[in-house]
Amino acid sequence: MFFYLSKIFWFIIQPLNLAIFLLLAGLLAALLGRRKLFASGSVLAFLILALAAWTSLGAMLLNPLEERFPKPPLPQKVDGIVVLGGGFEGAINLVRGGDELNSGGDRMVETAILARRFPQAKVVVSGGNGELFLDGEGDADTAPRLLGALGVVSDRLILENKSRNTYENAVFTKRLVAPKPGETWLLVTSAFHMPRAKALFDKAGFATIPWPVDYRTSGKEGVGLFRDNAADSLQVTTMAIREWIGLFAYWLSGRIDQPFPAPGG
Repeated sequence: MFFYLSKIFWFIIQPLNLAIFLLLAGLLAALLGRRKLFASGSVLAFLILALAAWTSLGAMLLNPLEERFPKPPLPQKVDGIVVLGGGFEGAINLVRGGDELNSGGDRMVETAILARRFPQAKVVVSGGNGELFLDGEGDADTAPRLLGALGVVSDRLILENKSRNTYENAVFTKRLVAPKPGETWLLVTSAFHMPRAKALFDKAGFATIPWPVDYRTSGKEGVGLFRDNAADSLQVTTMAIREWIGLFAYWLSGRIDQPFPAPGG
């Protein structure tokens, strides 16, 4: 139930969709002769889109998430690498049978680099199809094609293709891997996603070293207008709002212990 409610809520509340719904509500109000409601809906829709697309709001919201878990020095020995899904174009790969990467593809590229650096380490890819409406191939099903082409042999791979969200990533991966005391596992995911991912793996009893990748901000954007193109700014704002909502939702539901997890608990 949590999965479906979270997907429906996010479909409504994400900036672009919320602006569209407000415009539709405004148009309906205009047809009913409610000019004040029409004006209010139109102004709110404009403000949402303008803030999300034309300002540095998204970068300012995303940067604290990216800075929360700095990348540590690499350990001498790594027993395994866990990479969370979200790096592939699942809908395209399902049809074309390829390994097309999306803007989060750094996760898979970095995993291949780490796998070559630690040739004895197991590589766990955790990610099924997490979309509610869009059919697609899960990252764990696509990853062997790309990682194999990059030199990661199949007998090193452990594939978890049932999870639909980060909570299930942590729980299903722990169950599948059964990590032993004293083992060293790296957790690879986007830097903005690391606070929630690390907290969920800790809660599941799977000790990991966070290895953030896929940074979306420089940390030097500051307050301003037109710091990036509108489409990228809208995407960054959307990701930031989604991640902050996810953190608080997981905290309120008891799935993580802090609303803004930090290194060391």
